[in-house]
Amino acid sequence: MSIEYLGLDSINGPLVVLEGVQDVAYDEIVEFYVQRTKRKLGRVIEVYEDKAIIQVFESTADMSLENTHTRLTGRPLELALSPEILGRTFDGIGRPIDQLGDISYVTKRDVNGDPLNPVSREYPRNFIQTGISSIDGLTTLIRGQKLPFFSGDGLPHNELAAQIVRQANLGEGSSEKFGVVFAAMGVQHDVADFFRRTFEESGVLDRVTMFLNVASDPVIERIMTPRVALTAAEYLAYDLGMHILVIMTDMTAYCEALREVSASKQEIPSRKGYPGYLYSDLAMLYERAGIVAGKPGSVTQIPILTMPNDDITHPIPDLTGYITEGQVVFDRDLQGKSIYPPIDILPSLSRLMKGGIGEKYTRNDHQAVANQLFASYSRVKEARSLASVIGEDELAPTDRKYLEYGRKFEQEFLNQAKDENRTIIETLDLAWELLRMLPREELDRIDTQLLDQYYGLEKVL
Repeated sequence: MSIEYLGLDSINGPLVVLEGVQDVAYDEIVEFYVQRTKRKLGRVIEVYEDKAIIQVFESTADMSLENTHTRLTGRPLELALSPEILGRTFDGIGRPIDQLGDISYVTKRDVNGDPLNPVSREYPRNFIQTGISSIDGLTTLIRGQKLPFFSGDGLPHNELAAQIVRQANLGEGSSEKFGVVFAAMGVQHDVADFFRRTFEESGVLDRVTMFLNVASDPVIERIMTPRVALTAAEYLAYDLGMHILVIMTDMTAYCEALREVSASKQEIPSRKGYPGYLYSDLAMLYERAGIVAGKPGSVTQIPILTMPNDDITHPIPDLTGYITEGQVVFDRDLQGKSIYPPIDILPSLSRLMKGGIGEKYTRNDHQAVANQLFASYSRVKEARSLASVIGEDELAPTDRKYLEYGRKFEQEFLNQAKDENRTIIETLDLAWELLRMLPREELDRIDTQLLDQYYGLEKVL
């Protein structure tokens, strides 16, 4: 039952205080009617005795204590869902912005999600092919995994996100249904237009559901955007049986919005001014990825965040790393070498990789090749450090081979065109072509049987 109130008790920026309320609930949606004509939405973010603090989704500039009529809806924010959401573009709280009309919904779901019993989770298996060698070969994305990208200002994470949306698939020969839910939070208008235009021109928009919150949109909407996107993903996965990849950028903008709301509520801050509940809030989002027993489909997450000052110990990447199953780390030095994508493979890892690769999923040599590439590139770093002290000419012949290998590894394996889509087999074949630059006795992470099978093979042109 909805309850209506006349007037407000106070307005403080985006926050509105309403006193004398009854039966109000946390996260409840509130409708405001300014001068009985203009309708705005808000959300209850705090309840104390008969007082409710409400954050308005839009500007409060035209609202006053006397001209506002408030109605408590008695329900949380819900998202209208149907198979029609594929190919559509929405704002941060799920309203269509593509001028194609409203959704003829089949059901509505609370965007805050339902608690998931950990016992009902299935271990993530099989991989999602992104077409990016440094990801597919070395930090493989597994269905049901949450694998964040740690980037920085000015690095091409938006370009990589768009490329993954264009190229991602379930691998050759798969007949299962695949889709992408893309959520952008606090991005500039030109970035939002870039994503929209890229997906339209590449012809993948019909399998993508987009939620766009631009920098000029309200902060509270930014907080709701990932929840709305994940609700759509869960419907497509668990109701329609699709394997859904959720890409969320930029989680730093989301966390900044949380900090702004927390400051408005005058909460005691924690590290660097972020609220003390930042960890649990992020966990509520990230833990909505996975495979649920007895339900078709899966939800896989790629949260993208920009590390302030490239600091991986900053609270946002630090807490994200605790919750998620690995990370893909961008490197500014590789960017300076014009390598795209500039992914530093040594601090990057995928903790679930071993469960979704190998003979049943990719190829029998995948794990061994990945281990060897990591080990060899680590040796490259050591050789470069030594060369910086004594000079390259003074290095041992083996170390000079590693330097040559390192240059080709960065230029041919890590580096690829923004429209280049490599299959996992092409990635592994390329890895072997580079490993053949090194003496066989240096490949100590690969067993003899695999070396006999692949090391002596020449690339077929």
